[in-house]
Amino acid sequence: MTVREHKSQHEHVESLPLISKSATVRNVEAMDHDRRGEIREKLQELGSKFGFEEAIPDWGNINWDRVFEEATRSNRKLAPQIGAFRDRFERAYPALVRIEFETDKPFDFAAGQYLSIRYGNRTRAYSIASSPNREETELCIRRVPDGRLSPRLCEELSVGDRLTIRGPNGHLLLEDTSKRDMAFLATGTGVAPMKSMIDYTFERGRDEFRGEKRDVWLFLGAAWEDDLPYHGAFRELSDVHDNFHYVPCLSRESWLSKWNGETEYIQDALLKYVDERALDDAAFGQHMAEMLEDRPTVEADAPRIDPHELEVYACGINAMVYSLETAVQRLGVPTRHLHCEGYG
Repeated sequence: MTVREHKSQHEHVESLPLISKSATVRNVEAMDHDRRGEIREKLQELGSKFGFEEAIPDWGNINWDRVFEEATRSNRKLAPQIGAFRDRFERAYPALVRIEFETDKPFDFAAGQYLSIRYGNRTRAYSIASSPNREETELCIRRVPDGRLSPRLCEELSVGDRLTIRGPNGHLLLEDTSKRDMAFLATGTGVAPMKSMIDYTFERGRDEFRGEKRDVWLFLGAAWEDDLPYHGAFRELSDVHDNFHYVPCLSRESWLSKWNGETEYIQDALLKYVDERALDDAAFGQHMAEMLEDRPTVEADAPRIDPHELEVYACGINAMVYSLETAVQRLGVPTRHLHCEGYG
C-alpha cells in the first residue's frame, strides 16, 4: 500500500473550491504549556544528585553547554535527557494550538478530510479535527520552527481575525460500518483527522454493528504529555464509552514527571494488546520478534485485538506511518482495511 502524503497537497490547495473568503476566528487556545520552570527544577534535582548543581542558576539563562559537559562527566547516561530538556526549554511557546472558526455559510465535509487555510499571504493544508456534526470547525496546529504559516498562526492569530478557507479534500475516510473493530494510530497533530473520525463514530452510533459493540482503539504518541492533542478529551471519552480504549505513548515525559503510562513507540504498544492466538501466523520482522520475547503484560481483563478482524487508520510523519504500515501488515491486518496518510 502507498502512504498518501498529506503535505504534498499543499501545492494544490489554491485550486480547491472556495468555501469562504472571510471565515471568522472564534477561538485560539494553546494546548501545550510553558514548562521551563519544571525543567529548571528537574535539572537542579539532577544536579544535586550527580554533583553539577552549581551549573543550574535559579533564574535567567542556562549555559547548556556547561550543563551538558558537567552532567555527562558525572553520568554519561544523562546525555539524551539533557538534550531533550534543552530542546523543550528553548522551543517557542505556544507550539501547539487549537483554532475554531466559523464560515459565512455551513459546508459539508467527511470526517478525516482537510482544508486549505490562507492567512495573510500564506496558505497551508490542515486536517479538520472537529466532527462534521459541529457548527464551528476546529483545527489543531503544530508550530514548525521554519514553517511558512504555522508560526504566524501560533503567535499572531486572535479572535475576530479572518481566514480564507478552501476545500474540503482528502481520502483518509471511514469505511462503511461493519463488525470489524477499529484502531487509530497517530503521532502529534496526526491525530486531528482521527479526532474527527472518532467523535463522528460515537455521535452516529457507528461503534455498534447489528447490536454488537465494536472496540475502538486510539494509540497516540508524542514526546511530552502536553504534546498530546485532546489528551483530556480522549480520557473523558474512554470514561463514557467502555469500548473506547485510549493508549497514550510518551517517549520523554517520564524524565520530567511521574508518568507511568506507555513509553514505547505506538506500534510496540499496539503489540502488547494483540490477542496471542493471532500471533502464531504473523510475519514478524526482527524488532517485533524481539518485542514478543519479552512482551510486557497488561491487565488480565484488558481487551485484546484480533488484527485479522481490524480496520486501521494511521496518520503522522511519513517515516512513522511507513513503519506502522509495515508493522500492522505483518500482524495480519488485511491491506484493504489499512488506511494511511503521512506528512513531512
